[in-house]
Amino acid sequence: MHVEVINTGTELLLGHVLNTHLRFLAEALFPLGLRIGRQVTVPDGLVIREALVEAAARAEILLVTGGLGPTTDDITRDVVADWLGLRLVHDEEIMRAIAERFARRGLALSARIGLQALRPPEATVLPNEHGTAPGLYLPPTARSPHLFLLPGPPRELHPMFTASVLPILQKVLPPRPELAMRNYRTAGLGESAVEELVGAPLLALGLEVGYCARPGEVDLRLIGSAEALARAEKIVAAQLGAQLVSRDQSSLEKVIVDRLSARGETLATAESCTGGLLAHRVTNVPGASAVFLEGFVTYANEAKTRALGVDAALLRAHGAVSREVAAAMAEGARTAAGVDHALATTGIAGPGGGSDAKPLGTVFIALATKLGPTTVEQHRFPTDRETFKDLTAQTALDLLRRRLG
Repeated sequence: MHVEVINTGTELLLGHVLNTHLRFLAEALFPLGLRIGRQVTVPDGLVIREALVEAAARAEILLVTGGLGPTTDDITRDVVADWLGLRLVHDEEIMRAIAERFARRGLALSARIGLQALRPPEATVLPNEHGTAPGLYLPPTARSPHLFLLPGPPRELHPMFTASVLPILQKVLPPRPELAMRNYRTAGLGESAVEELVGAPLLALGLEVGYCARPGEVDLRLIGSAEALARAEKIVAAQLGAQLVSRDQSSLEKVIVDRLSARGETLATAESCTGGLLAHRVTNVPGASAVFLEGFVTYANEAKTRALGVDAALLRAHGAVSREVAAAMAEGARTAAGVDHALATTGIAGPGGGSDAKPLGTVFIALATKLGPTTVEQHRFPTDRETFKDLTAQTALDLLRRRLG
């Protein structure tokens, strides 16, 4: 069945609020065998009607978010009623729930709050346990598909969708083939390289194959039958090998934290050009405190000497962006923090500072570890400053992942 989503709200189009609805709805619908075919965002106003008419011509299920509140810009309910020729009636049960919620919070009811208790008699009320505006479900007619009107705030929409919308959809959906999805995360390969390695044999299995690239990593998405996915697993493992980070879309930093936790080992970071991004990514993972002991951001040469013990003579002889200094930073961090592993980064993020010998984007990444001699890799990422930092952090983390095995 064809599903479309209309997100309403001028704040979404102004960029004041991040629109997170699509991801939640898509992930919630997939287990039912449903895929969102189109999504559109429109401002508050009569343009909502245009979007409804256009979507209704294609969709069998239409999800509309936002515009159910009590303020003058909340007109979704009215627009839908006018479009379908339905009258709005006051629902005393909805009003009672709103009044009870206001009483619990010690708030006074205003006249406009009661507008949220209006609904077409044909609509099924979708209770809102986390707000005042209920959702509404209108069964299909000659003019409209299955139509769900949902609140805009995610804290209200998510539980309502799970508790009320999914059960309705489960009842109205026709029998459908069972599909499953796998998401693999890779590092160190570009999107075209991943496709070249696995694309043809995976497509030959009848799978839907998709790719999503970010700095330093590519996600491989497979959708199909359980049998085909099981056969695909062998192809992916054989062809991607060491570049395969995870089979469940776990981030590189989560994989590292999990492996270090399982081994009972610890990590520190010494960062110059990445400015703390390595430590930030690792500490974003729940449970990182068990393995990550300390992070050093030593941007200035004096800080490298004071905090990490990097010899000033080494800095004068080779420069801060050098193989020798990267190694000294990693070894100094490992000693200072008393850890099993330490990563270090030093490079030229730009836009200035490059030279013929060390052009813009040059970076040295070092890993000091109890597993063996210190490793130093030289890379060049001639890109904008932020992407340079992302690529450097990604490459550093992947160096540790590969060393951990």
